[in-house]
Amino acid sequence: MKKTAVINDLSGFGKCSLTAAIPVISALGVQCCPLPTAILSNQTGYESYRCCDFTDEMQNFANEWKKLNASFDGILTGFISNSRQGEIIERFIKDFKSDNCLLLVDPVMADDGMIYDCYDEKSVEAIKRLAEMADIITPNITELAVLCGCEYEEISGLEYPLKLKKVKELSEFLSKKNGSVIITTGIKSDSEIATSVYNKGNFSVYTCPALGGSFSGTGDILSAFVLASCVGGATPERAVKRAVDFIHKSIEATLSENDESYQLANGINFEKYLYTLRGNNNEKE
Repeated sequence: MKKTAVINDLSGFGKCSLTAAIPVISALGVQCCPLPTAILSNQTGYESYRCCDFTDEMQNFANEWKKLNASFDGILTGFISNSRQGEIIERFIKDFKSDNCLLLVDPVMADDGMIYDCYDEKSVEAIKRLAEMADIITPNITELAVLCGCEYEEISGLEYPLKLKKVKELSEFLSKKNGSVIITTGIKSDSEIATSVYNKGNFSVYTCPALGGSFSGTGDILSAFVLASCVGGATPERAVKRAVDFIHKSIEATLSENDESYQLANGINFEKYLYTLRGNNNEKE
């Protein structure tokens, strides 16, 4: 069985980060080995939450995995709560990433033009260093702008066709640093949301109707889906297409099964469609 390490936070409520990644990766027939960066009562989109920082234990966990002679076919990194965690994750990658191990960095640090309050300059720089090591990077358009050193408004202020053109330009710029595949999420038009894939000069766009606002965890689901699918032999393009379809169906189910009082922070009902992923992870273009 293929095996992945997923370095992210664990939230009791919100269906994001590890609570999204573990079931999706598992349903795709890949083992998920979680390394928490923090443990939260619920994700930060709620009015209040409790958070236990896991920095002091992360290296201890990694050291125990080294004693087990652990090896991985894929590594996924997400949210970090401080720059020291970035350094620990860099060391983890150097210790565990082989030539046959796929590294996906989800640069979780910003949205809607704003860097998260819990991130300082050192934390942002840590995310940038991790992205430079990645085989696949999955930013939203705010994070793409940060990684490329441009202003968010240079993307968001454009009409949709020009927005896609700018995303392609920035993806090409970012990819040239280390040849990584750039998967950009949350590219909005009036009626659709697009996800783009820049892969070795080829630029593909996958769309679905915009429904119900910005739900918690959809980016985490996409990153986990892409990692497990690519580890299983799929191309990034095939992985993204399937992930977009899966997320769209899950959002439709969420909206049909809940009323207007439903909080977007609760996440989406992706569990309903996990069965569709079983035994279906070896497709190639």
